[in-house]
Amino acid sequence: MLPFERLSPSLKPRQDGFGNAIGQAIPDWQGCHRLPDVAMTGRTCTLLPYGPALADGLFEAFSLDDGGMWTYLPYGPFASAGELADSVETYQRHRDFQTFVIVKNERPLGFASYMRYDCPNGSVEVGGVTFSPALRRSVVATEAMYLMMKAAFDHGYRRYEWKCDQLNRPSNLAALRLGFQFEGVFRNATVPKGRRRDTAWYSVIVEDWPGVKARLEAWLDPENFDEGGRQRQSLSTLPLSQAG
Repeated sequence: MLPFERLSPSLKPRQDGFGNAIGQAIPDWQGCHRLPDVAMTGRTCTLLPYGPALADGLFEAFSLDDGGMWTYLPYGPFASAGELADSVETYQRHRDFQTFVIVKNERPLGFASYMRYDCPNGSVEVGGVTFSPALRRSVVATEAMYLMMKAAFDHGYRRYEWKCDQLNRPSNLAALRLGFQFEGVFRNATVPKGRRRDTAWYSVIVEDWPGVKARLEAWLDPENFDEGGRQRQSLSTLPLSQAG
């Protein structure tokens, strides 16, 4: 089957005056604005716009890792908090990253960034996802990703992207767990740290968002956790149809 024959059910193609299939109309579309640099607060964490005062806490959290957390990231490891701060600020200044620090109980535990803004078309990517050991496989990590995704769709975005090294198994699995749909692989996409990277592309689009949102909120609901904080039902086993 050719790619143009694999039409998404949400596309609902129509015909122009020449009988050619075209996409559905988006009435009064005006594009989007850059997302605001404001704190995002959830039940388990707060996301703060990056500031230099957070670098020491981030460096302390990252120092608990054995070094493996940097394998698939284009930056790191860092020898000092100052080096970490220089890296974040360089990406914000030259790559247009908009970085938010994930904070729990006043402790910075990691960060993630909005990037690759395409405001005229309502698309933004979440990238530079950098989790300390304290965040891995945690409710905080899931809620942080939910808060960033929710902010994008609340501000009118139509497409929310996730990209990762095709060989980065945890990141690929995380995308699927969070409700992103796999779109394909860009071969020989970049050369980070002197090696080949084939990049896997994932997205959640506005038509997906109601079901993805309901599923994430059902999992994050305090009722889904027992007195010891253990999940009663895993997110991976909670289908969209059950949550929506």
